[in-house]
Amino acid sequence: MEKWITFGSGVFMTLVLSATMIGFGRLFQKNPPQEINSLYGYRTARSMKNRETWDFAHHYIGRLWWRIGWWMLAVSTVLHLLLLFVSWMEAGTILLMILQMIVLILPIFPTEKALKKHFDSFGQRIL
Repeated sequence: MEKWITFGSGVFMTLVLSATMIGFGRLFQKNPPQEINSLYGYRTARSMKNRETWDFAHHYIGRLWWRIGWWMLAVSTVLHLLLLFVSWMEAGTILLMILQMIVLILPIFPTEKALKKHFDSFGQRIL
């Protein structure tokens, strides 16, 4: 019974993290936050320079999260099913969740690189 509780909670967390990436990915691509703010959205110094950098950053990370989120959902589901057959399922579930959090954060780096490539330090588009 305990094994199924661990499995269920692990699958739930997989769904939550994947759904977060997929949901916010689509939201940021289609409808980035209307106002540049410090509470909600992709908030870095470079992305908050002006409306154009704000929209660019949200569209870029949204596209990455959308794609990565679907892959993460599929891979994590398969890995959770495989964890059913090992004695270290709890440790494997925790490790998988940590890896998912890393995957959630990693798209920040290419997004910042793209911002730097397309905009100068004042937020003006590089032609």
